[in-house]
Amino acid sequence: MHIELNSENFEAEVLGCETPVIVDFWAEWCGPCRMMAPVIEEIAEERSDIKVCKLNVDDEPDLANRYNVSAIPTVICFKGGEPAATSIGYKSKEALLAELLA
Repeated sequence: MHIELNSENFEAEVLGCETPVIVDFWAEWCGPCRMMAPVIEEIAEERSDIKVCKLNVDDEPDLANRYNVSAIPTVICFKGGEPAATSIGYKSKEALLAELLA
């Protein structure tokens, strides 16, 4: 199960986390984001070593801007509270994990 992020819980859930955190920046109207949703859910269900979160860019534009999200879906892997890797666009689960956790 993923965690829904907003400006109130972002710091505690992402920046204050010791384990890697994958944040899916998405929007309801975005077709590729909808294609990516099952991939994100699979990772959340299968990987207990990674925290998986979703952030709706329409609801939280300031957070999207803070991390330079200009296209969606953008998935950022945070390690130690810092962005460590970024993936833009739809990817398979294997390709996404390879890109983010390499």
